[in-house]
Amino acid sequence: MEPKSLNFFERCYEVARLIPYGRVTTYGAIAKYLGAARSARMVGYAMNSCHKDVPAHRVVNRIGLLTGKHHFEGTKLMQQLLESEGVKIVDNQVQNMTEIFWNPSIELM
Repeated sequence: MEPKSLNFFERCYEVARLIPYGRVTTYGAIAKYLGAARSARMVGYAMNSCHKDVPAHRVVNRIGLLTGKHHFEGTKLMQQLLESEGVKIVDNQVQNMTEIFWNPSIELM
């Protein structure tokens, strides 16, 4: 990834594309990895306006809530996509967050 040639949203998409199948990360973890630790909300804006080739369904809030679900078609598409990857969701929250959390700051070093 060439940080100087990509805008912030594009850099967010590049990181999101690296999230492994069946794993999730957070808006804040992506922001921290990109050197903008206080920009979790901007990562959220990026995920809300991304192309279909970006697995935005794998990005949740810091406690595992599916806060971006209303940006997906249908009422439960984000949950359905995660569940199809083996992620357990109860009441719009990832249940096994500690086991499946993918931290780009560690994984991409």
